[in-house]
Amino acid sequence: MKHWFLFVGILVVGSCKSDKKYHTSVRETQSKSEKILAILNFQNELNATFRNPETSPLPDRFRKDFEELDFFDPDTTYIVEARFERTPDAIPFLMPTTTNEKTEEVLYGIAHFELNGTQHQLEIYQTPGLLSQEKYKDYLFLPFLDETNGNETYGGGRYIDLTIPEGNTLTIDFNRAYNPYCVYNKKYSCPLVPRQNYLRTNVRAGVKDFIKD
Repeated sequence: MKHWFLFVGILVVGSCKSDKKYHTSVRETQSKSEKILAILNFQNELNATFRNPETSPLPDRFRKDFEELDFFDPDTTYIVEARFERTPDAIPFLMPTTTNEKTEEVLYGIAHFELNGTQHQLEIYQTPGLLSQEKYKDYLFLPFLDETNGNETYGGGRYIDLTIPEGNTLTIDFNRAYNPYCVYNKKYSCPLVPRQNYLRTNVRAGVKDFIKD
């Protein structure tokens, strides 16, 4: 932050020689700062959810000493703009879970994007059973696997909550990746990540694995 203010000061002193590239640099710096702030806000909100006994998935024995989840450092390179290919003719199917239950899902679309220098695609799902609730009418579900699973992150993969975009571009922020609740408490039934949603790269963003001391 200190260097940013220093940079602005230099711009003011040299303002008599207008150069478009400096103004562009300031806008880019501000944009990046806003993205980092949004990621930190997400982390704070998720930590608050875990501390609250009304919303926390943690059993009491873990929640009473809980301070915060273990996150990767915010990294804007893990925010991608994906080309979103809708699949309006997809038929609902039953997705297996960590229990004997199954959840009805429908393939809403496929996201195509570049991450870590490689092209990838992920299937994005909609849950028909939630559509009757106003707060979930635009909700999309993205479960994914990557090469950090079993080492730095939970072996069964992670989830990201998304909103239906207006156009054909979908923003995916992997800094918002979180663990299924069954990682913290076996009473939860969590959808298993389909193998087709395996990213052959390391996604070092979002929530890390939960280590039970």
